[in-house]
Amino acid sequence: MTTPASPFKILPAGALAPPGSPAPPPAPAPAAPRGAGGRAAGVTELRIVGMHCASCVSRVEAALAAVPGVREASVNLATERARVTLEGPVPAETLARAVRDAGYEARLDQGAAADQAERAERAAERARLTRRLIAAAALGAPVVVLGNLGMLPPLSAVPMAVQNWIQLVLAAPVVWWAGWPFVRGSAIAIRRRTADMNLLIGLGTLTAFGYSAVATVAPQVLRGAGEAPHVYFDTAVVIVALILLGRLLEARARSRTSQAMRRLLDLAPRTARRVAQDGAVSEVPLDQVHPGDLLLVRPGEKVPVDGVILEGRSSLDRSLLTGESMPVEVAPGDAVTGATLNQSGAFRMRAERVGADSMLMQIVRLVEEAQGGKAQVARFADRVAAVFVPVVISIAIAAFVIWFDVGPAPRLPQALLKAVAVLIIACPCALGLATPTALLVGTGRGAELGVLIRGAQALESAHGIRAVVFDKTGTLTRGRPAVTELVPAPGIEPDRLLATAAAAEQRSEHPLAAAVVRAARERGLTLAEPDDFAAVAGRGVVAVVGGQVVQVGSAALLNEQGVDPAPLDAGRERLERAGHTVFAVAAGGRAIGLIAVADTLKPDAAATVAALTREWLEVWMITGDNARTAAAIAGQAGIAPERVLSEVLPGGKRDQIAELQRRGLEVAMVGDGINDAPALAQADLGIAIGGGTDIAMEASAITLVGGDLAGVPLALRLARRTLEVIRQNLFWAFAYNTLGIPIAAGVLVPLLSPGGPIGPILGWTGGLHPMLASLAMALSSVSVVSSSLRLRRFH
Repeated sequence: MTTPASPFKILPAGALAPPGSPAPPPAPAPAAPRGAGGRAAGVTELRIVGMHCASCVSRVEAALAAVPGVREASVNLATERARVTLEGPVPAETLARAVRDAGYEARLDQGAAADQAERAERAAERARLTRRLIAAAALGAPVVVLGNLGMLPPLSAVPMAVQNWIQLVLAAPVVWWAGWPFVRGSAIAIRRRTADMNLLIGLGTLTAFGYSAVATVAPQVLRGAGEAPHVYFDTAVVIVALILLGRLLEARARSRTSQAMRRLLDLAPRTARRVAQDGAVSEVPLDQVHPGDLLLVRPGEKVPVDGVILEGRSSLDRSLLTGESMPVEVAPGDAVTGATLNQSGAFRMRAERVGADSMLMQIVRLVEEAQGGKAQVARFADRVAAVFVPVVISIAIAAFVIWFDVGPAPRLPQALLKAVAVLIIACPCALGLATPTALLVGTGRGAELGVLIRGAQALESAHGIRAVVFDKTGTLTRGRPAVTELVPAPGIEPDRLLATAAAAEQRSEHPLAAAVVRAARERGLTLAEPDDFAAVAGRGVVAVVGGQVVQVGSAALLNEQGVDPAPLDAGRERLERAGHTVFAVAAGGRAIGLIAVADTLKPDAAATVAALTREWLEVWMITGDNARTAAAIAGQAGIAPERVLSEVLPGGKRDQIAELQRRGLEVAMVGDGINDAPALAQADLGIAIGGGTDIAMEASAITLVGGDLAGVPLALRLARRTLEVIRQNLFWAFAYNTLGIPIAAGVLVPLLSPGGPIGPILGWTGGLHPMLASLAMALSSVSVVSSSLRLRRFH
């Protein structure tokens, strides 16, 4: 604490006005509200329940777009949100009715209450899917055993007819209860005259189950030439279990998306200290703060809302919102942002932007808009379902008609067998396994290497990336200030310079002062305790150390204290041009040197930039810092000066990414802070540094667990390799169907039958029994899994 008899000059720090002082200028009138949730007029948001694929998205969008008064509708599958732009007043119930008519549920998105209800609904959905999956696995396991091993001892002791009845009893609840969601979905698809994977899954499941049920209950209908009909209950239950597993994983992924938004909202303080006209201070909930209110912010507290300082000085840590690596000194007249951390002095401020108008809420909105504005990820299987499903059904019907008309006796069983064989061999087991098995192995291998991949969207995006944009603070750099250079005056040892400055800075709470003290202790220097100390807001500190007056701070501070800083000018200019924050140090009335502090580059940053450049990728850097600091860091990292974007705020970061995309580049964004979340969401591929915030990681598609930048090129290579395997799996799955379906339909029978030209040579009639079709389907699944396992060798 400074005493009245202090032997040095202390400049006024702008003390807070005591109670009873003149009131601040009248507050402006509160801004007009923007409506529920802060959404601009003409835009309505709905939560959509029941979507599972890209075709669901297109149906909901088409239904909403057909409502009179709707200009545009954009549906986000991941967040289950529909953003509807209106040309005029359209009741929300009208929009919800259009969604219901399309076969889905819609609810108005109305802030916190809706968020609580949504969380409860999603938890209930996951619980329902879990119960259905457990039931399918528990009841389906014995069905699979009987269907594949029933002819072996000791099961062979049980008559086959009894085994079939056991399978029927166990499979019925699996198909009609556990599998009801997509059985119902297939019925809706038929009613709406659309074709998607729900329809294909439903047909395959119900055909296998229905044929098997008839073979069990009335085997004489299907019995031909004395042969007992085979049952395919195992096919039905396996399809149900696989699809339920996929739906459960999707539900969990969607819940993580909403958690990111909740964590972002949790950054805002819950209360604010409001100052009344008589000077009394009361703590009020944040939602009771209005534009024009006078607020008190104490050291260590978060700024409650956006506003302007009226009295007092301090330093604010704004790195989470703006990306600035250094704390910012603020004084009367300066703007402050809600959710930033007040580090040192207390101050009074006038609230200006609250609630939905604050920068924090704007970041939330930017993330949501960036996610909703991107093209939806359409799964390959869904994209071809519109053609594949009708073709399969047509082939099955054609096979039945032809074999019933011209086939050998008994015609009905033969025709049914051919039609069922077509539908069974077309069941999407291999198709359904193609993506999830490669994802499972690829993401597992990535986790071993410290790379977390969140899904197929990241893989598809990584394939076309042509530019990588790095955030500076905490991504390319360490994210905290450190002493980078000592410039002692002639006759002064570097250790003496550092020890003198650190001794004076010991009582300061400023992060830059902490960097000086930390550097001194890392060198093992002994620091004397100051006899007196005072902080000069915006200038530095003054202390008495060992009987000498020591000043540490700006050149202006030395001038004000009667010390000539001119001998240090050349060194200061050099360091400032290089992007460093520079302290001048004086002791005993003489300038003794300079200390440079900066946010230093990570050790692997330059090597990472070089590795990406060798892959013909454009490497950019974006930051909220000033141009001089940004250019210095970019030069050290090896990034070209023309690819440095400085002094960019959160909304600007997102806009800069969008500008690169408008140039035709597919962009990957690498960041770690909350301020990076909108840009991570806007980018084609978001990559978060694991040591950063949860918000950045939730807004990204890939997370580097250890924060090692070398993981960026590794993640891109792994994503591309995994996508290659997925595409190979899908190719072979469809190739299998392309070859298997005609064979199952019997097109080779005329050629390979005993009366055909080469039938006697091969000894095969060219037909495909449903049992063999089931085996072929199982083998195709095994081949897809084996293909995916190759990713375990990635390095």
